[in-house]
Amino acid sequence: MPATAVFESVELTELFTTYTAAQDSIGTHLAETVAGQAAHDPLLVATGTDLALFAGDGSAPAVEPYRLSTRGFKELAAVSHLGPAVATLARMREVEPAGIWRADAQRLLAACKAGRAANSARLWRDKIAVGAFAGREQDIARMVDYGCRLTERLLERALDDPSTLTMAAVRRDYLAGPAGDLPVSFNRVMIATFFLTGMDIAHRLIAWCDERDVAWERAMVIIAGRAGRPTAGVTEESHSVAGIVRAAARGRMARDRLFIAPHAPVFHGANGPAAGSLELQYRRLWASLRATSDLGARMFDGYPRFEPRLPEHVTVGAGSASVPEKPAVGHPDDWFTLTTRLRVVMEDPRQLLSGAVTDYASAELIRNGNDPSAITVPGLDGEPYPHVSRELHDD
Repeated sequence: MPATAVFESVELTELFTTYTAAQDSIGTHLAETVAGQAAHDPLLVATGTDLALFAGDGSAPAVEPYRLSTRGFKELAAVSHLGPAVATLARMREVEPAGIWRADAQRLLAACKAGRAANSARLWRDKIAVGAFAGREQDIARMVDYGCRLTERLLERALDDPSTLTMAAVRRDYLAGPAGDLPVSFNRVMIATFFLTGMDIAHRLIAWCDERDVAWERAMVIIAGRAGRPTAGVTEESHSVAGIVRAAARGRMARDRLFIAPHAPVFHGANGPAAGSLELQYRRLWASLRATSDLGARMFDGYPRFEPRLPEHVTVGAGSASVPEKPAVGHPDDWFTLTTRLRVVMEDPRQLLSGAVTDYASAELIRNGNDPSAITVPGLDGEPYPHVSRELHDD
């Protein structure tokens, strides 16, 4: 049967569009009014790859392609992902013992060995050359070597005796550890790699914002477009760049001046004109969101106001059954909290996996003058990674 056309009253539809959903609606006019009042305020727009600052004086925006210039991200993520990869193989073997897990395990084993052979302090210092990692290259090389060796040993044992590859054994002998002569658990390796990546990005973006002396009290901030998996980064707490921007503002920016807009248009690369062509659209978007929020506060004055829960309000302990978001980290060796964060970013579809500790790294950088050498990298600094290979040392 042909679909029945939906009847719409012309008069009532006209009444609907008088307020909204039209270019000349009352709501649009309100947004334009608010945008006009803030036309000369600084506008900061962050996408999944770039950061742009529109000064508000008609000049071209300053653009920082922070993601594309991230060195070492894939190399560190390769090690971070070994934990989920091993757990995935265990799950595959439990579900289908005669399935493809064995071929995947062999492939992962070969990749581990090749990656370990390429790893060295010289690689991290002279080729990957991340400024925020300066002075830690030897320790990073030892951690990578150790993480690969630990993974290889587990895979070789599993290929020899598949019954050893269970989720319980992965948790006990690999993730939580340590077992036998393995002095560091892989959970700590994952935390260290996530922290290093977050520390690098945060260090560079904080410095970039500081150099431009952003007037945070008046700043209009939009986090635009998709970040990570399709469901991730849709809240301020779950978006790592939003957390970095908050840190860079050092408390000078009101909470209601930053909006997450996953469906907003995005620009690409250090292309000023391309970003500049979207400035008016971004300003109107920000103004529209702000106008609606302000209207709600005025319409319902006297009723409880909306106030988002801040991440630092969430704590966790041995008796906690669950947490609504990433709990606050008290100190670099707060391993229960740090490991809980690993579970949260895996289990909560809103979270970015790489954002497990970026907010913590950002806060530590701000506390220490944005000096990476002055903060503790949990899972790396002070951990007893063994000197197992001569090639890790400088000649």
